[in-house]
Amino acid sequence: MSWRSFANSGIAAGVLTALVIMIVGVGEAQVRSSGNYQIQSDSINVGGGFSTSTSYSQESTVSEIATGPADSASYALRAGYQQMQEVYLSLMVSGDVLMLPSLPGITGGTANGSTTFTVLTDSPSGYQLSVQAENDPAMQYGAYSITDYDAGAEPDFSFIVGGGAALFGYTPEGVDVAPAFLDDGGVCGITTQDTPLACWDGLTTTARSIAVGEGANHPLGATTTVHFRVGVGSSAGVVPGVYTATTTVTALPL
Repeated sequence: MSWRSFANSGIAAGVLTALVIMIVGVGEAQVRSSGNYQIQSDSINVGGGFSTSTSYSQESTVSEIATGPADSASYALRAGYQQMQEVYLSLMVSGDVLMLPSLPGITGGTANGSTTFTVLTDSPSGYQLSVQAENDPAMQYGAYSITDYDAGAEPDFSFIVGGGAALFGYTPEGVDVAPAFLDDGGVCGITTQDTPLACWDGLTTTARSIAVGEGANHPLGATTTVHFRVGVGSSAGVVPGVYTATTTVTALPL
């Protein structure tokens, strides 16, 4: 996705363009479990098992009945232990975001915007949602840039901008937010609660987990809202222009 900040005659605003990604992987489905175990798939047969040597590994079954794939317009069946199950995973985004209000280049200020990512999966192990920037710093305009918010080891509970700084940061919110972005009402990285508009950090070119879901969430899915913020100090002196950040959001089954 691309984030754009516009500055004309000392005024800055922003637009966020999101990318929809769909990933289909191969995984397992759970058929039986307790507090001590999980059986992902069961099979009625008369033999087989797992065997290895220095040059191969083999998983076999003997005398399974009616195995193989079968499909129609309304279902897909993969019968038999060796067929296993396919895992479905999709990532949907709400759309473009306009950062508001516009920021005067002379006095500075704060602009905010947000977008939502909904992950839908039937994977029994859940999913992970991550974000990374294409460039460092993420927002660039020719030879000029807006610095990525650098919180250090843990995100900052509050978004703090000095008078001479211009910073671009984000924070995720939702039911599956990664532990680093949870807090205790004042300190981030403590998995007590998810205070609205708290625990800020900056984008990097290394993928960072922003949400981790446990178990299948089909058919409702799970939504993560990512809030973006640009803070410009009163003496930052940001050069007017179009600042663009390209960001990749990826969902993977676990």
